[in-house]
Amino acid sequence: METDETIVPRLEAASERVRAAHKSAATVIFGQDEVIERALITILSGGHALLIGVPGLAKTLLVETLGTVLGLDAKRVQFTPDLMPSDIIGSEVLDEVPGQQRSFRFIKGPVFTQLLMADEINRASPKTQSALLQAMQEHHVSVAGVRHDIPEPFHVLATQNPLEQEGTYPLPEAQLDRFLLQIDVSYPDLAAERRMLQATTGTEETKLSSVLSAQELMSIQQLVRQMPVPDRIVDAILQLVRSARPGQAANDQTDRFVAWGPGPRASQALMMAVRAKALLDGRLAPSVDDVVALAGPVLKHRMALNFTARAEGQDLTEIIGRLAESVG
Repeated sequence: METDETIVPRLEAASERVRAAHKSAATVIFGQDEVIERALITILSGGHALLIGVPGLAKTLLVETLGTVLGLDAKRVQFTPDLMPSDIIGSEVLDEVPGQQRSFRFIKGPVFTQLLMADEINRASPKTQSALLQAMQEHHVSVAGVRHDIPEPFHVLATQNPLEQEGTYPLPEAQLDRFLLQIDVSYPDLAAERRMLQATTGTEETKLSSVLSAQELMSIQQLVRQMPVPDRIVDAILQLVRSARPGQAANDQTDRFVAWGPGPRASQALMMAVRAKALLDGRLAPSVDDVVALAGPVLKHRMALNFTARAEGQDLTEIIGRLAESVG
């Protein structure tokens, strides 16, 4: 375990680098500072994110930009109902060379990258979604009984359109739980949209350069795990997550309105996310404010309202907000 004397300068240096990455990404993606921050929190935590927003809000551009800024190999897969698991993970082909024995050769799919954009993930069939799930959770795929490791680091930023639900396959709870954060992408404000119009409809194009390399990013990810977390922050995380579970007599409102709540993976996600947020903000340890700020992105996709809540017009975001206030 590192001492304060050795870890503090490393945290300060890492904070400068990731804030520079944030600033660089913001020169291309206008009015989405919070989205950029939460995407960086996800990557610094070593996790995956689910971005939910209507078309045209720069979700695809975000992935391309982060790939460039963080020095990662980035690929994109457009999910459709006829997409097959082999279209993502790859497949074996038969090699026939005259005079030689025939053999199978594995051709890698787009999942063999460092930053994968799964565009409109809920349009693919459950069979295809489950193929991506193994890669997200285990960082390898198995084809014909042979294991193929995915490059490190590996992050999935998946998008979902909240409007068109016809012809979609809702993500199962097990897969939703694999996403560290749910990031809601909203419209930019007037000033940001004005800057975007002026910057994107002219002849000049903003050129980005890498701020980090993949190796440096992995070092920072390890550093995030070493960041000390005070006991009171651990207690706040546990109090928040446990209060969101019905049937534990932790919160009357939860028992009345929540059908099922977050599991232990939510606590782990929140623990990592508050550390990453502290690093992005230039602090040496997370605070209770970080727990409150990230409660929604961590918990929203790990909970569901019951019929009573829907009948009374309850909103999941508001319920999580009230639960977070109790630990603030």
